Amino acid sequence: MPVVSAFLVPGSPLPQLKPDNLPWGRIGAAFQRVGRALATSRPDAVLVYSTQWMAVLDQQWLTRRRSSGTHVDENWHEFGSQPFDITADTELAHACVAASARIGVHARGVNYDGFPIDTGTITACTLMEMGTPERPLVCASNNLYHSAELTEKLGALAAGCAAEQGKRVAVVGIGGLSNAMFRQAVDIRSDRLANAEDDKWNQRVLQLIESADVAQLRRVLPDFVREAKPEMGFKHFHWILGALGGRFTSARVHGYGPLYGSGGAVVEFMP
Repeated sequence: MPVVSAFLVPGSPLPQLKPDNLPWGRIGAAFQRVGRALATSRPDAVLVYSTQWMAVLDQQWLTRRRSSGTHVDENWHEFGSQPFDITADTELAHACVAASARIGVHARGVNYDGFPIDTGTITACTLMEMGTPERPLVCASNNLYHSAELTEKLGALAAGCAAEQGKRVAVVGIGGLSNAMFRQAVDIRSDRLANAEDDKWNQRVLQLIESADVAQLRRVLPDFVREAKPEMGFKHFHWILGALGGRFTSARVHGYGPLYGSGGAVVEFMP
């Protein structure tokens, strides 16, 4: 297995943009802890799937060597902007494009100046110090028509391409847990989960992840998706699971908490 580390992180920019707000700052600190763990695992590249890079026509992969600029999130612009400078592993990305046909997926590379890198990818790169020349990314889009099962196959495909190139990789799935955000202004200093049932579902799934009981997770996830409505059907977790070959030995939740009512967790998986 070429995977040397794996992480699930939220895509909200709030931990980066407003770290002085305690509920969000705790998650930001967890981001930084797993960033250090990622660096310690010494990957040659980082396989990234963000629920916020949405595609509808094809499976897209970022094939531009360097993407830089300043991003303003469409929801949280009042908290500031996000400068970014992201390096991609184009050799591995092109291999993923070519290999996608093996699983019946039409794919293409994205390589043009000013391509809108999504908030989740920028946040994770900034807080985890990845997407650097030392730790370049392979970014896969979230095709809205792809199921969780197909996303799992894409994660396995990306890890397989890395193995063919003899590369060690970290895997990052970017997206949230329960996805019910407050629709009205709240005191961010006392942010909380939008409802108690969401919190119960989030914690149940996180406990199963920490137990590494993949079989029970597979049984529970359809109910979790229906009841708590995690971002994009929790496909970011399936990306990780696919890259890990459907199993992991243990996991650790470094942080869990509210992000304006929705649920966010920072999780490290031990391959």
